[in-house]
Amino acid sequence: MKQVRMGIIGAGLRSGIAKNWHDPNGESVVVAAADVSEERLDKFKQEINPDAFVTTDYQELLKQEDIDAVAILSPDFLHEEHAIAALKAGKHVYCEKPLAITVEGCDRIIATANETGKHLMVGFNMRYMSMYQTMKGIVDSGIIGDIKAVWVRHFVGFGGYFYYHDWHGLSRNTTSLLLQKGSHDLDVIHWITGRYTEKVSAFGSLDFFGGDMPNTLTCPECEIKDTCTEYSPHTLTECAFRGEIDVEDNNMLIMELEGGIKASYLQCHFTPDYQRNYVFIGTKGRMENSELEGKVYVKTRKSNSWNELSDVTYDIKKEQGTHGGADPKITKDFINLVLHNKQPLTSPVAGRMSVAVGCAATESIRSGGKVMEIKKSPMINALLTESK
Repeated sequence: MKQVRMGIIGAGLRSGIAKNWHDPNGESVVVAAADVSEERLDKFKQEINPDAFVTTDYQELLKQEDIDAVAILSPDFLHEEHAIAALKAGKHVYCEKPLAITVEGCDRIIATANETGKHLMVGFNMRYMSMYQTMKGIVDSGIIGDIKAVWVRHFVGFGGYFYYHDWHGLSRNTTSLLLQKGSHDLDVIHWITGRYTEKVSAFGSLDFFGGDMPNTLTCPECEIKDTCTEYSPHTLTECAFRGEIDVEDNNMLIMELEGGIKASYLQCHFTPDYQRNYVFIGTKGRMENSELEGKVYVKTRKSNSWNELSDVTYDIKKEQGTHGGADPKITKDFINLVLHNKQPLTSPVAGRMSVAVGCAATESIRSGGKVMEIKKSPMINALLTESK
């Protein structure tokens, strides 16, 4: 195989990433797409490949023998079904995060990948962002010593716009936003520290969104749309204050990672600003990022060595492409995985472990803050042993 022929399942907003795979003169080309919406499929053909095979039945896409790999870009609650079906159909799979909305679902996907011998990659594009790759490099260099504490604050300034006008606001579709939104951050904590979470306790609640508005109400037909803070002009946008919403809009987690590292993660969906703030504290110093400034700051402590003589500020260079230049890199990594068996920056186990923390934290929240242990199945333990 010299060129990967790609199929896309889910032609919604995230399908824009397919542009990076469609290079008829390169190593990959997008030849098909499946979605329940014919309107989205028409738009997909216009923007990606006018000659692509399109269908409203994803099983029809999987029957196409000329498709080598499939990108799962469908809603979270469909990832397990779509990924397993694609793997069983003999396709390599790129699956957007979260890998699934249950730990058991993740394990079933990973087991199927192992059984079929097909490649499985999770779309953790934050690992490909310049800022977080820089932070990973700083920690790995040893300049701030052994990591002992991690603090992460995620200000989700567009929380209502992105997550409470549609399917995301229902726990049956997401488990909680600690998977859909938080899985990125939980994974970055694991990745940069090099340790997985062993225990978690969490508190959270639904304090702003949700309410008593009709479940059938949409923004365009609402009588108070001119004064509503969450009004969205898009057609059929569901009310962010409808009664069926049951997913917490702010959460606070305390975690204990392998090796005794303590970490906290805070997420709020009704804050006015949008940014992620990471702090890593080690035995020799502290590292902190500023997404708004595009900088990473390293502060050193007294060490009786030259390291204590200066602090360092890293200016993060801007890169071309969506998600801060991460999407072109992560899509290229998937093609390298399929064509050359080159392992990407992420792994299916990493995808599973971020979901495991999100699920355990959600259970903790809904049981009054109970301490939950993050369990690994025998299969996951075996895969972790192999990777060492």
